[in-house]
Amino acid sequence: MEGQIIELEKKYWQGVENNDYETVKNLTLFSCIVAGKNGVQSISEAEFKNMFDSGQTNKIKVLDIYAVKEKLIAENTAVVGYHLDFEIVDDVQKAPIKCVCTSTWIRENNKWACVMHTETELEKK
Repeated sequence: MEGQIIELEKKYWQGVENNDYETVKNLTLFSCIVAGKNGVQSISEAEFKNMFDSGQTNKIKVLDIYAVKEKLIAENTAVVGYHLDFEIVDDVQKAPIKCVCTSTWIRENNKWACVMHTETELEKK
């Protein structure tokens, strides 16, 4: 299990970068919960598809994922936390964004999918 969940997270972020909806959809268990600077949301697959198609999710470039912590909670439940550095592709004036993320993954029918994700932007120092 060690390293398996973070590899799924990296695959998810790569799907976001590449505007690969099928990959991202297949790694998500809907309705999923997302928490971040816009609050907490429960997002259906249809809502997620609308967000994805509107371009809200495909304007980033992941620079680094590091300081990973993974824990298997039960045979079919795992959590992961990590630091994520990324930039907004069309925003040349801003410095990279640094945040911490957590995700909860559930395994159903021998397939892992993310059911909850949080992102917290770190204060600039």
